Amino acid sequence: MSQLLNFAGVYLNRFHMPTIRWTDILEIIILSFLVYQIILWIKNTRAWSLLRGIVIIMAFILAAAFLNMTTILWIAEKMLSLVVIATVVVLQPELRRALEQLGRTNFFASLVPFDSTRDMGGRFSDKTMQEIIKACYEMGKVRTGALIVVEQNQSLSEYERTGIEVDAILTSQLLINIFEHNTPLHDGAVIVRENRVVSATCYLPLSDNMGLSKELGTRHRAGVGISEVTDSLTIIVSEETGHISVAYEGTLSRDLDSEDLKGKLLMIQNKPLEEKKRRLWKGRAKNEKETDR
Repeated sequence: MSQLLNFAGVYLNRFHMPTIRWTDILEIIILSFLVYQIILWIKNTRAWSLLRGIVIIMAFILAAAFLNMTTILWIAEKMLSLVVIATVVVLQPELRRALEQLGRTNFFASLVPFDSTRDMGGRFSDKTMQEIIKACYEMGKVRTGALIVVEQNQSLSEYERTGIEVDAILTSQLLINIFEHNTPLHDGAVIVRENRVVSATCYLPLSDNMGLSKELGTRHRAGVGISEVTDSLTIIVSEETGHISVAYEGTLSRDLDSEDLKGKLLMIQNKPLEEKKRRLWKGRAKNEKETDR
């Protein structure tokens, strides 16, 4: 046994095992947190698109280096400092907002970014979904135009800041009052995050899709536009016809009934699988009872 231990000791001595201190572990945790926050910031701002452009340029430069294109490499080397300065100038508003947000953020709450209640109940509750559907069809009956943007994974903070903060629990009465004619908040879009209306009178980017019908107005083009640049779902109530449309992933679905709209909202609700199964079985049981009758 002693010979075996001696042999193992000699064998392990050949490997250099660095000493890990508690400060090293703390340093790894801090760096991981900082990298995670930087990735979140890049994802939620224009830096994400800019980063993809930089990756494409870097790939082109690597190909030029591999093929020994000296002129292109010389130009890239001379323009490197200008690119860094241009990047800082382009992202100046995002960098400023990131520093302001850092000053307002609760550090210890940021260490645990997971919201268990949201995972358990989905992106928004069934009550919120019913309130949205009720408000849309009540407004459709009297031909009140509306534009409701439901946030998913990609943050809509950039567009939220263009409007007026509301931060109220979503109800059908609130949505109807916001979009009522000649009220201060009726012009523009409403942004919904989870179960709350966070902002109203928000400005949205217009779609340049030439395939959209010419009879569609600014409200529909804005709904499609925001769905092209984010993963949000937008509900549009036509002021001319009272019809309900939904824009998602750059596609516009028109003239939806209440069941169609409910299906669209269920698609992004992100309910746990167990909840979906339970709801499905409830529906089957109800249908079976009706059949028995």
